[in-house]
Amino acid sequence: MSTHEQQWNDVDTYFAETLALTDPALEGALKSSDAAGLPQIAVSAPQGKLLQLLAQLQGARTILEIGTLGGYSTICLARALPEGGRLITLEFDPRHAEVARGNIAAAGLADKVEVRVGPALESLPRLQAEGLGPFDLSFIDADKVNNPAYVRWALELSRPGSLIIVDNVVRDGKVVDGGADDPSVRGTRAALEFIAAEPRLSGTAIQTVGTKGYDGFALAVVIG
Repeated sequence: MSTHEQQWNDVDTYFAETLALTDPALEGALKSSDAAGLPQIAVSAPQGKLLQLLAQLQGARTILEIGTLGGYSTICLARALPEGGRLITLEFDPRHAEVARGNIAAAGLADKVEVRVGPALESLPRLQAEGLGPFDLSFIDADKVNNPAYVRWALELSRPGSLIIVDNVVRDGKVVDGGADDPSVRGTRAALEFIAAEPRLSGTAIQTVGTKGYDGFALAVVIG
């Protein structure tokens, strides 16, 4: 770890401790995910709190999450929901979904969250066919190759005023490489280009540093 990376990590730790951004439920979600061998790619504590605050500012009653992992971000988002609010999260891996369900239940949020298992590009048309949505907020944090399709589906399942958040858009700076061979970089660039070209969306992207390294996220509001 470089000096800068250590400093980023230390600052995130300071923020988390000073602002009390973690608690037993969130810590337990990380521990159970680690014990189950899930990859350590959950959002950081400051990022998780940001998701919660964005959902609260949005006044979200319905939330769509694409990519559950161990449920850390799911817990953060679901905590913003009012009584009667609902979050549907889509997870490809059944083992990840099982761990997430346990973590969500331990956080006391099982009544607000539904975990659906399977490829998101199969689950999303089912949500539409079932008449679910529109969702007030969508959080996309799954395989980056399919990011363009995920953003398109999030838009179709939204309403004017809905917020769409896409995680991990910097790719350690590789997003600037238009000739990249990495499918994740290509998928990320295509998603950003879709947001730019879609007249129903107004968006931006922000670079971040911290315990997740050099990364960032995109935000888009549905305007029509």
